Amino acid sequence: MTKLVIFDLDGTLLNTIEDLGRACNHALAQCGFPLRRMDEYNMMVGRGIMNLFLNALPEGEKTMDNALKMREFFVPYYSEHGSDFTAPYPGIPELLDNLTSRGISLAVASNKYQQGTEHLIRHYFGKYEFVRILGQREGKPIKPDPEIVREAMEGVSGIRLDDVVYCGDSDVDMMTGKNAGVRTIGVTWGFRTREELLAHDPWFLAETPADIANAI
Repeated sequence: MTKLVIFDLDGTLLNTIEDLGRACNHALAQCGFPLRRMDEYNMMVGRGIMNLFLNALPEGEKTMDNALKMREFFVPYYSEHGSDFTAPYPGIPELLDNLTSRGISLAVASNKYQQGTEHLIRHYFGKYEFVRILGQREGKPIKPDPEIVREAMEGVSGIRLDDVVYCGDSDVDMMTGKNAGVRTIGVTWGFRTREELLAHDPWFLAETPADIANAI
């Protein structure tokens, strides 16, 4: 029986790629570096904000100092413009309605920085009660470390690993769920490919949000 569904955020609940790419290009420009094509960002996101910056920086400039400089410009810009083009994927609100009506708890486990994660969940999904909203935080490992799944499970008393499903759009998400010992659902509407998801043997592959509701 499923008692908790944990969702990745970017590429799973929300299509955020345009706003992420624009914010990262803004930071690159402010630091004097060349911009990236928007289609390049699909493979750069999902591994935490600092890795995003390091991937976006040109060869020979991929230093932590440059990434920290980019963060100074990225965070204020993204805080102001992070909802310009972002939207829930079609069928996501209906999925969340379905799960909550069945008494299934919801949680978010993202590699996006905590402030950004909380803001987007409140902005787009404020009507829903998430037992945990977890992003990247100082002193906490990022996915695919399974600690974030265990933290999410603490929001539901008496829960077991068999009661949990983890949903995401990338190899990092599939590894996170596997490392935690829970069922994984790969979603095909996100930033990565079916092949990437299938390579990590998900418990289920969802073509639409409705498929998730039916699978569990």
